[in-house]
Amino acid sequence: MAIKRTINSAAKPGVSPYVVALVVSMATFMEVLDTSIANVSLRHIAGNLGAGQDESTWVLTSYLVANAIIIPISGWMSSTFGRKRFYMSCVALFTISSLFCGLAPSLGMLLFFRVMQGAGGGGLAPSEQSILADTFPPEYYGIAFAIWGVAVVVAPAIGPTLGGWITDNFSWRWIFFINVPVGCLSMFLTYHLVQDSPGQVEKMHQRRKSGLAKVDYMGFVWTIIGFGALQIVLDKGQEDDWFGSPFICAFMAIAVIGIVLLVVWETCMVDDPMVDIPLLANPNLSSSMVLQFVVGFILTATTVLLPQYVQELLGYNATNAGLILMPGGFVLMLMMPIAGKLVTRVPPQLLMAFGLIMTSGSMFYLTGFNTLVSFDHLVWVRVIQCIGLPLFFIPLNTIAYGNLPPGKNNNASAMMALMRNLGGSIGISIAFTLLTRRTQLHQERLSANATHFYQPFVHFMNLTGGFTRENITRFYGSVQLQATMLAYLDVFKVMGIGCLLVVGLIALMRPVKRKPGDIMAH
Repeated sequence: MAIKRTINSAAKPGVSPYVVALVVSMATFMEVLDTSIANVSLRHIAGNLGAGQDESTWVLTSYLVANAIIIPISGWMSSTFGRKRFYMSCVALFTISSLFCGLAPSLGMLLFFRVMQGAGGGGLAPSEQSILADTFPPEYYGIAFAIWGVAVVVAPAIGPTLGGWITDNFSWRWIFFINVPVGCLSMFLTYHLVQDSPGQVEKMHQRRKSGLAKVDYMGFVWTIIGFGALQIVLDKGQEDDWFGSPFICAFMAIAVIGIVLLVVWETCMVDDPMVDIPLLANPNLSSSMVLQFVVGFILTATTVLLPQYVQELLGYNATNAGLILMPGGFVLMLMMPIAGKLVTRVPPQLLMAFGLIMTSGSMFYLTGFNTLVSFDHLVWVRVIQCIGLPLFFIPLNTIAYGNLPPGKNNNASAMMALMRNLGGSIGISIAFTLLTRRTQLHQERLSANATHFYQPFVHFMNLTGGFTRENITRFYGSVQLQATMLAYLDVFKVMGIGCLLVVGLIALMRPVKRKPGDIMAH
């Protein structure tokens, strides 16, 4: 399908927009993969570097904190220093840091390079979405974001399985080394195929002439304090009993103060804000950001919960747990281009509502499972979910970028990426908190009548061998298993209800109108 070149295209003359979409998707796949691939290798990392299990979790936290800090300021950095230059710098930093993560001789050095890796990775997704929004005309946004979206949704699905296979068969260091050739290829192709669009170059020159290219140091400081502290709270909250911990309370207070001061500073104190908060007045973008949060919440939480569910309760190994997710990954790759075409023929709001309802249905379907559920049923529920997500994800991005003011793609991309990442972090935190609390609740309820004074329980124990230590241990093991199973079902139900509750936001979105800057040219 030929696409006429837009005046402000980020593709170099003679380069197909489809090629640009594939090129920028490479780095996205690499970066999103790295947020999940290390999860299954923490035990090996801790053992090899002489660290405790608690200390090794900072391998994940350090990456996410740096990621959360860079994402909201990436739009300003692209507009100030040039989007292509900023994007290639991020890929280079991510690639070099990956190499040194693999070579790290100690946990301290590994954490340092993971921070650098997270900083490089944080600028990738916003830059790529902005590049796509400039390269493709609005009527092709669905196809553009479908190509890019494959990387976003497939990478976290295969990350844990790939990480486990690499760690078991080679070494945990190779989960970082595999980024190096991909990063080098991405930089080479970006240099030769991608450019700063004419509109981007003109805007950058205007900013420099008007003196707006000065660094907003205070905005940067409040971003680091606010979002860095928030990410630590989300990552360590469940582990430290949330607000029962002075550590979590302190960092939550720091996060709130930092974000409030960031909003006040960027809104009232500077002419060229590092985080473009006034852009939230655009109803399509603000609604899309809330819904993007939902995408991150559902996709990340279910991708983490489903493999853990089958390993903890059904006795699956890591390979079989990954096989449950794999068919869904293929369905996602098939559905992305289909959703990209449908969005040009069906009202985006209708597609989004249908996608959310399908995703919600898959969550409610999970609530009917038990410890005897078959492999086929688990595969099918993931497939249903993966049919619904693209129908939601692709129209969402199409609407978000459709009515933006000229020159605001960079800023909007940063905010959308921030909400997706926050959704993922909060999704995991809430899911595991609910899982822990509901397991305790169900265990108390199930064992409440397990006393010598409750005749049905006494009769059951007598039938199974009496009140021996072995029999009592077996009974409480069964109670724990059933309590955990019921807790998982509760979490799936909450996520299904959450999907339905946000459907109303779709009605707030306005139809996408063509922008004057989208005139076609050969």
